[in-house]
Amino acid sequence: MNEILEIIFKISVYTFVVVGMISMGLKVTFKQIFYPLKDIKLISLALIANFVMSPLLVYLIIHFIPVSEAEKTGFLLLSVAAGAPFLPKLAEIADSDIAYSIGIMLLLMILTVFLMPVALPYMLPGTEVNSLGIARSLVTLMIIPLFLALFFRQRFEKAAAILHRPAKLITDISLLLLMIALVGLNYRNLLKMFDTTMVAIILLLVGTTIIGYFMGGSDKDKKIVMSLCTGQRNISAALLVAAENFKDKEIILTLVAISIIGLLFRVPYARWIGRKVKKTQVSGNSF
Repeated sequence: MNEILEIIFKISVYTFVVVGMISMGLKVTFKQIFYPLKDIKLISLALIANFVMSPLLVYLIIHFIPVSEAEKTGFLLLSVAAGAPFLPKLAEIADSDIAYSIGIMLLLMILTVFLMPVALPYMLPGTEVNSLGIARSLVTLMIIPLFLALFFRQRFEKAAAILHRPAKLITDISLLLLMIALVGLNYRNLLKMFDTTMVAIILLLVGTTIIGYFMGGSDKDKKIVMSLCTGQRNISAALLVAAENFKDKEIILTLVAISIIGLLFRVPYARWIGRKVKKTQVSGNSF
């Protein structure tokens, strides 16, 4: 049984990453990518929130909260993995600026590809990290599929719209299979996380959300998107790096646990914001 789950795990990880990037590329345009680059101040704040303050928060958490070495590695991987593909959906649920969420997501995702190989050897001293291998795998399995899909959409918009739905379905199914395989292989270790590790996860999720909100500038929509994009880390990039560079499955299990708990926290948070926005709009229209 474990052998079957191992095969499912390996296939689902790469399917989730590659097809997820293709799905995103079939949905957006190059214009949407470059939209957020116009506001230099806001971009600077996004970079500081995601690549400076979030890693600092993680360092504080793993320093003061007792977690295993594998769990520390998982936390550190996520701390420099920004640009979650799920961000535009969260922005949609929150009735916020979807175009901005797509642009900032792709910018952070591309920067993650180049920053992770540079940052990780310093963040994980004593651990052998193949920087060139990380960069090569992230570019090959994330950036290239994304941009091929973007070019395809630019030339064949109707075909891209048709293909987006099955690509998204495959991504969702592969994520579900990935979670099932990981739980099946590591359910005993997963149960052990309901201790100080859970406290660390909650502090990470709440802390990064607060950081993003207060670094989002003065525009309310931008503050909402920034809180979502800083709080929801890029599980795709972190999983890819973990699967290709670390043998300890507990690292991947930590990433998936944070991702699952993160979505359970983030989706209700986005829905709550969306309801508040709609109430505000109704109140405004009533005058």
